[in-house]
Amino acid sequence: MTTRAKNTICLWYNGDAEEAARFYAETFPNSSVDAVLRAPGDYPAGSEGDVITVEFTVLGIPCLGLNGGPAFKHCEAFSFQVATADQEETDRYWHAIVGNGGEESACGWCRDKWGISWQITPVALSEAIADPDRAAAKRAFEAMMQMGKIDIATIEAARRG
Repeated sequence: MTTRAKNTICLWYNGDAEEAARFYAETFPNSSVDAVLRAPGDYPAGSEGDVITVEFTVLGIPCLGLNGGPAFKHCEAFSFQVATADQEETDRYWHAIVGNGGEESACGWCRDKWGISWQITPVALSEAIADPDRAAAKRAFEAMMQMGKIDIATIEAARRG
């Protein structure tokens, strides 16, 4: 018997939850595809053997991918925020998501090809906009507002003034 987390994020997919889960498992550390549940018989929207749900983990967070069909779409009201240590890690995750059919957005946000939003957020950015020197924080924030993918060197330069 599988041990389940008390709280799991459920994400709605249009038939491709397993593909998404496998991409996340290949892209992010501490991520895995944990279980795939297939329909035990035919049902109104599908056939026996179709993938109904996929249990997966993204960066240690338990998730359930539900192949619910085209009725609902993802939006920026939900996103995964990934704290990155440096520009190399920021670039790697950004390019993995955008380069796999995703799209760029603003201020460190991007969307994967399934419509899930991701905030690829360098720790340096979080520290800069929390700087007790409010003028430095404002400069860093204003620099971020001009970016798609976050450029740490530009954020740090803006912070310094």
